[in-house]
Amino acid sequence: MKKTIIIPCYNEKKTINHIIELVRQNISENDNIIIVDDASTDGTRDLLKKIDNKQISIIFHEKNYGKGRAIKTALDGDLNEIIIIQDADLEYDPKEYQKLLLPFKETNADVVYGSRFLGGSKYSRIHYFWHYIANKLLTYFTNFFTNLNMSDMETGYKVFKKKVIKSIDLKEKSFGIEVELTIKLAKKKFIFYEVPISYAGRSYSEGKKIGLRDAFRAIYCIVFYYFSKS
Repeated sequence: MKKTIIIPCYNEKKTINHIIELVRQNISENDNIIIVDDASTDGTRDLLKKIDNKQISIIFHEKNYGKGRAIKTALDGDLNEIIIIQDADLEYDPKEYQKLLLPFKETNADVVYGSRFLGGSKYSRIHYFWHYIANKLLTYFTNFFTNLNMSDMETGYKVFKKKVIKSIDLKEKSFGIEVELTIKLAKKKFIFYEVPISYAGRSYSEGKKIGLRDAFRAIYCIVFYYFSKS
């Protein structure tokens, strides 16, 4: 299966070259990478402008919109059969792509989420207790409305068939995209799978960006997109 790796990034100067190299090591020459820089101000754009590789497409936003808008921009690009969303930090390991792709090869999966909480992964960095609680609550509320039984709705590893992700019109500009994707695809009765993944979460001093305001936005998105007709 040919893959497209979408990398939304904002102010990831310390990790962007490393994650690109890791991604390239774990895809084939028939796959492609779409990077959307969301108006970085830390020098990330300068590093990206130096990249000259036919396998990599780079799009620059002139204004900072958020992760959701960056993903939406990438989805208008040249896409292969399978779409993998890859954060630009080093929290998620591209070595696990084959694990994420397995349900597409062996089952009738339309969507695969990499879960940090299923167990069976190599490692998971011990981190913020309240992030864990917030994640569990958001996953619980999403499950309540969708009647799914996910363990990790907010995971950064989400994988889709092209025809599945292109069947919905995305609106969210920021981290609310995680909820919007899930709710809209669940309402269309697509088939979800989860696989266990490793996780090396960052601290805020290391560049972590999601916060309390994003959690409240996610709660709003769960209710809004569940009852929305679009």
